[in-house]
Amino acid sequence: MIKEKLQAKDFASDQDLRWCPGCGDFAILKQTQLVLANLDVSLENTVFISGIGCSSRFPYYMNTYGMHSIHGRAAAIASGLRLTRPDLDIWVVTGDGDSLSIGGNHLIHLLRRDLNLNVMLFNNEIYGLTKGQYSPTSKLNTITKSSPLGSKEQPFDTLALAFGAGATFIARSIDREAKHLQEMLSRTHQHQGTSLIEIYQNCHIFNDGAFNDFSDRKLQKENAIFLEDQKPLIFGQELEFGIKFDGFQPIIVKRSEHADDELWIHDEKDRVKASILSNIIDASPAFPKVFGVIYDIEKKLIIDKIENKYLENTYIQELIKGEQTWEV
Repeated sequence: MIKEKLQAKDFASDQDLRWCPGCGDFAILKQTQLVLANLDVSLENTVFISGIGCSSRFPYYMNTYGMHSIHGRAAAIASGLRLTRPDLDIWVVTGDGDSLSIGGNHLIHLLRRDLNLNVMLFNNEIYGLTKGQYSPTSKLNTITKSSPLGSKEQPFDTLALAFGAGATFIARSIDREAKHLQEMLSRTHQHQGTSLIEIYQNCHIFNDGAFNDFSDRKLQKENAIFLEDQKPLIFGQELEFGIKFDGFQPIIVKRSEHADDELWIHDEKDRVKASILSNIIDASPAFPKVFGVIYDIEKKLIIDKIENKYLENTYIQELIKGEQTWEV
């Protein structure tokens, strides 16, 4: 029997979408369904696990297996599922509050362990579900209900945090760039290891326009660099600016004064360049924000290092029924 190819609609559940009109989550959901259909994965072997937040309603809207878990713990639950079911295709859907605040410890260790699963981190720089408090990624001096005088906390830079935690795949996209988001989701799925894609997602109600500099086509050219492997870092209305090294310090230069091979050439495998991209360029308002694959390397997965007996149900049963008990 010839297997019928799944369509995007096959990945859509029958549940009513309960996001606010104009929410960027709608676009991310649609692109995810399109990508999964193109990847030719199966419904029965695909799992979406989420924590708590607006983004965490995602599993309800996917016609796959899934779990809407507890606040900040999606990474922990997904880790357990990965270790017991290495055959499954596992996605973690989380938000900047869910994964970088209460779930921050779980996220960094998920990245460090490099299990083979995919993390989609929706970043709207606000707590949307609980009605607009500042989040770990909210900009300095952001005025909200919980910070009427402006937030005084330095925000996390997700890319820098992921790199520092030892992530082997780091990428960023934005909800309004459909083709780019599809490409990044495909690359995320392709990676063997824990992959993290940060997705800038507009919260129409509590933080509208937070990413206009990168989603508005007129502003985007000056404020964003869309990375391509082995291509120079260039930007500007006419792509008239580039970034090059002065020693190990990145600087902005005019392309008319430099040949392209003198500019910074992006290399997804280069750890030093990835560190500078995530810790200096992306973290500094003097430079444009970077989008695309920042870092992509592969190493031996931890799941391949664990003896098979620890993953077999027979071992667990023997342990539970065994005589290894203690009296206190």
